[in-house]
Amino acid sequence: MQTPPARTPHRLDPAGGCPHSLNARLLAGGAVVPVELPGGVPGAAVLGHEALKEFLQHPEVAKDARHFTDLREGRIPAGWPLLTFATVRGMTTADGADHRRLRSLTSRAFTPRRVEELRPRIEQLTATLLDGLSRAAAADGVADLRRHFALPLPMAVICELLGVDAEFRDRLHHLSSQVVATGIGPAEAIAANRELLALLGEIAEAKAAAPADDLTSALIAARDEGGDRLGDQELIGTLLLMIVAGHETTLNLITNAVRALCAHRDQLDLVRAGRASWADVVEETLRWDAPVSYFPFRYPVRDLTVAGTHIPAGTPVLAGYSAAGRDPAAHGPDADRFDVTRPARPGAPRHLSLGHGAHYCLGAPLARLEAGIALERLFTRFPALDLAVAEADLAPHAGFVGNSVRTLPVRLTPAGAPGGPRESPAAFGDADGPTETDGGATPGRRRG
Repeated sequence: MQTPPARTPHRLDPAGGCPHSLNARLLAGGAVVPVELPGGVPGAAVLGHEALKEFLQHPEVAKDARHFTDLREGRIPAGWPLLTFATVRGMTTADGADHRRLRSLTSRAFTPRRVEELRPRIEQLTATLLDGLSRAAAADGVADLRRHFALPLPMAVICELLGVDAEFRDRLHHLSSQVVATGIGPAEAIAANRELLALLGEIAEAKAAAPADDLTSALIAARDEGGDRLGDQELIGTLLLMIVAGHETTLNLITNAVRALCAHRDQLDLVRAGRASWADVVEETLRWDAPVSYFPFRYPVRDLTVAGTHIPAGTPVLAGYSAAGRDPAAHGPDADRFDVTRPARPGAPRHLSLGHGAHYCLGAPLARLEAGIALERLFTRFPALDLAVAEADLAPHAGFVGNSVRTLPVRLTPAGAPGGPRESPAAFGDADGPTETDGGATPGRRRG
């Protein structure tokens, strides 16, 4: 049998953009594709649903960067934009017993029962933020939903869980956005990483001096008990991971769900008629427009063949969640269609957008609760809510890790009601902060 020719590596655009048309082209050639990461670093991406499911739970695939050949052999520079994903000390870069140890320190805070106890507070925060969204739209009926609603809700929730004061939240979001960007320059990447670690160290020191009933205090107590429960670097790494993962993905999930419902009013009508639930909306959004597109990294500990494609040991591999969500081999010929009744269909495959296996997203119950409450309350309060600009005019999120748009201008009042002309997205600035690196994203660049 002849070996099929190797595929030419696809160069991932550090600026990002809507992934869906690209994913479709790459998937047409196979479920696994070699890629070129920023700086010419060779890697791979697993895109097909079944291939990704297999890869995420493969016993010979690791998360610890000691298996990353180019990093171990000194070929990855200090300012490489994806370096933090590989080197941060925490549960997402640990394997086996170390992973179980680190995960156990935080897992009790995210059980379905503990998360359900947060419902009243999330509902209260949602109501307050909807009031703020209304005030932001007071002049002409238009406001940036991402800045005024989708961002502050998950950021407030995770920071309250961690006991992080409100004064730090804007800075934490700005720095975390830079740390996970793929189009940032080396000097900026190093500076952002240093500043974020210093800020988290400051937060930890303050919490050690005045502990309270919060997750950060519990982690510090675990560190100070001695033994091998938690090291200093693991403490800071865990705080970094909790803050970044605890708000960035939910921010994108809420943003993407609102866009999807505004573009598919018939699907919104199904929910209002009781033929689908808000939980169904959340699950279909996770599948159809995953908040994370290509997540770094996993490393084969030996040469592997996945879906017929050879992946050498030590290759940094991306999990292609957005591609797997629209894989027609798993989700059928209508995989590109947003359908809120799909999650309830008998035999419908479960999406992989929150991971699979031992590293399944710890915060999944919280993200689902936040998004479900946010969407229900938003469309109940503003039943005529719609995009204030054309979908094609929304600038995509910078970078290829996260998947969303940079701003989401919405009109709270019905079309034709007093409220002035439709606004340009540029009028709303940058929802991720006025100084965030834009990674080359430009308004008007069409989303997939």
